[in-house]
Amino acid sequence: MLLAILVAFSIGQIPDPLVIGDVETVADGFRFTEGPVWLPGKGLVFSDIPADTIYRDDRSVFRNPSGKSNGLALDREGRLVACEHWNRRVSRTEQDGTITVVADTYLGRKFNSPNDLVIRSDGTIFFTDPTYGVENRERELPFAGVYAVEPGGKVKLLSVYFEQPNGLALSPDEKTLYVGDSAGGFIQAFDIAEGDALRQSRLFAKDVGPDGMKVDERGNLWTTARDGVRVYSPEGTLLHTVEFPEKPANCAFGGPDGKTLYVTARHGLYRVACGVAGLGAGK
Repeated sequence: MLLAILVAFSIGQIPDPLVIGDVETVADGFRFTEGPVWLPGKGLVFSDIPADTIYRDDRSVFRNPSGKSNGLALDREGRLVACEHWNRRVSRTEQDGTITVVADTYLGRKFNSPNDLVIRSDGTIFFTDPTYGVENRERELPFAGVYAVEPGGKVKLLSVYFEQPNGLALSPDEKTLYVGDSAGGFIQAFDIAEGDALRQSRLFAKDVGPDGMKVDERGNLWTTARDGVRVYSPEGTLLHTVEFPEKPANCAFGGPDGKTLYVTARHGLYRVACGVAGLGAGK
């Protein structure tokens, strides 16, 4: 019986337990989509970087201008936090629509180009700061860093050892931080020690071409890659690859049950039904 199941699975007669639907186009015709995030009770929003706009999935405008936002995330109070490429800062959209600067400098020097972020349950914001889109003469920092912003606003530098740090994610227990390096093509994993120091650096996956990434409730890492969206087990084993019509840039789980994966891929927004919910997604 087990052999028959394995054979059936290998020839596509039964669905993959992680991905149970076909890829659907939600909307297209954008300039370069990024940073999807699900707003409970309100639906999905995502960035169109060149258009300087954050859109809803029905194509209506959520915020314009957006500072040419890239990665987006929700804080514990349900407010949208954005990495603003153009303004070189991390911002927060308050409930009344006003914009608050969360962080824009380190030791008095402007960031390069904040790219993506993940927010821990205590309110700490982890974000990456590669050099994409910033002229060398405009740079005030000689490295591309990974940072943490404490709830009180203190900015801490965690790493300077990536060439172009990009997507990042936290494990379900929030003890592991995953960071993708788009230039190097790999994903690195770290233990988060006291004071948010990164320890026990280890190669999680190589030859990926990672960009945005998310974690599901089982601890699997879903990352956009050069060949689609790849799913890795917590141990770093490649479990599945979902192909899309365009090269994906970022992803997020959403829907009422958190089991729909939304993917921004160049000019389009796509979705696929999954057999597992994203960590903290849904409603």
